[in-house]
Amino acid sequence: MELALLLVSMAAVVLAATAVSDRLHVPAPLLLVAVGAAVAYVPGVPTIHLEAEVVLLGLLPPLLYAAAIQTSLVDFNANRGTILRLSVLLVVVTALAVAVVVHWLVPSLGWAAAIAIGAVVAPPDAVAATAVARRIGLPRRVVTILEGESLLNDATALVALRTAIAALSGGVALAEVGIDFLRAAGGGLVIGVACFLLVAWLRKRVTDPLMDTAISFLTPFAAFVAAEEVHASGVISVVVAGLLLGHKAPIIQTAQSRITERITWRTVAFVLENAVFLLIGLQLDWILEDVSESTLPAGRIVLLCLATLATVVVVRVVYMQLTWYLRRSNPIPASWTFLLGWAGMRGVVTLAAAFVIPEDAPHREVLLLVAFSVVAGTLFLQGLTLPLLTRLLHVPPPDPAEDALSRAALLQQAADAGMKKLEELEYDDHHGVVDQIRARVDQRTFAAWEQLATADGEETPSELYARIRGEMIDAERAKVLLVRSRGKVPSDVVSQVLGMLDIEESMLDAGAQAREGVRSGSLAFTAGRSCDDLAAFPATDTVADPACATCLADGTRWVSLRQCLECGHVGCCDSSVGKHATAHFHETLHPVMQSAQPDESWRWCYVHNLTG
Repeated sequence: MELALLLVSMAAVVLAATAVSDRLHVPAPLLLVAVGAAVAYVPGVPTIHLEAEVVLLGLLPPLLYAAAIQTSLVDFNANRGTILRLSVLLVVVTALAVAVVVHWLVPSLGWAAAIAIGAVVAPPDAVAATAVARRIGLPRRVVTILEGESLLNDATALVALRTAIAALSGGVALAEVGIDFLRAAGGGLVIGVACFLLVAWLRKRVTDPLMDTAISFLTPFAAFVAAEEVHASGVISVVVAGLLLGHKAPIIQTAQSRITERITWRTVAFVLENAVFLLIGLQLDWILEDVSESTLPAGRIVLLCLATLATVVVVRVVYMQLTWYLRRSNPIPASWTFLLGWAGMRGVVTLAAAFVIPEDAPHREVLLLVAFSVVAGTLFLQGLTLPLLTRLLHVPPPDPAEDALSRAALLQQAADAGMKKLEELEYDDHHGVVDQIRARVDQRTFAAWEQLATADGEETPSELYARIRGEMIDAERAKVLLVRSRGKVPSDVVSQVLGMLDIEESMLDAGAQAREGVRSGSLAFTAGRSCDDLAAFPATDTVADPACATCLADGTRWVSLRQCLECGHVGCCDSSVGKHATAHFHETLHPVMQSAQPDESWRWCYVHNLTG
């Protein structure tokens, strides 16, 4: 019961602190570490020793897998040079720099122990960095690099730590270090691919979402254990399997399985990520108690902690500034490079790796405090100043308006592909089914384009539909619950009907959430592909007071306005009753139109279905 009470209490604290962090606009990891450190000194709270095995085998595989399956393999590959330099070369440089500083301050530690603590504090933590990055709105490319780096740098650090521990116990040859690294990286890659192939084969034959999710739970642990069993890198094995399975999920999984897995792993990651930082804070009391018995002077211990913290921060910032020019294709802006250098927050892997250092290592209790100081110091120093630094450097967050435009353009291309397939199919439609399909596809596509409408106070057709349908669903659900209370309908049937209403309502909610913040953006679209027509008709200033003359003549209202870039004709969008902009294209074959809405400069090519 004591263990159960402890786990329930920890879960409650995690949920409460996360909720409070949202209200205080403070990253949850920072608040949880502070709460954990404070709670550790509350009378009656048991001392919790975080064992290395619990973290490296119980927490690390699911956290890595949850991050990997959500990481875009395309984005990862586009930034692979930067990610590999950070996750391998920077970890080695940081470990050696810290080793030099530590050995200089405490020569009695020896080089093996100095390199061991260097390897421990070298790898930044994905959870801490991305939690802060997403809250303050860092560019997606920065977040992708931070996530990619943190997926792989643990492997480099753990191999270096393993080598240093071997040296502590009797020496190790330089050739053995190279062989160990190659075996860890190559073996992890091979086993990760093998796990992916096995799980992909199983998923093509499993249609039950519950069974599929159970396989997903097993995958990270199986990949990690299999790799570690042959002395390969379990970290690389889990990451490779997760990246490939996430990339191939639309092909090898059913839609229901993908939805179930996505929601399940988001929940698991949320609980584990936040619990990890609470556990970090809970280690403070016993670490300080052990350090109080150290033979090193207190001043030297404090100096060692501060010097190590300063070293890991400075080395990363300097490294980023010295190596930013290496990316010659699609380079990273200088301000982003500095942010990447400053976002090197450490987390639970650093603390867990410190516990791997042998009990008989010289001044082990001090090394544990050094690891804790680096974790807490980087979290608070960098985590609290990163938002201010982002504003000072004028680094733009992801633009929700540009996202909405990309989403609408992609849905339009998907709808066009679906309609083309519809024309190729052979069928006997005596019931008007095809018309219903066309109407539903158009409704979905129009709703995406309507999110771009920037006129305040105007309710678009999709918003009107969502409001009316939402109130109808509330009435329908109330009726179903009334029928349920009478006990005349089987409970399974009632649950199915309620589930259908929930799915429809969730789709309405998703559309409303996607619209939030769009009007605050500026639709000067800069991404996407191009074509000859878009190149021939660049964006221009639209007319000052646009109006659809045909709508005015017909007595109808428009939703949004578009202007032809060849002749200047202004017509209403496809969400409007008349669809006069598209009608103008069919009459004249003028290929490119531009939005005539305020603060929008995006264009659309009717011929190639591309946004510019």
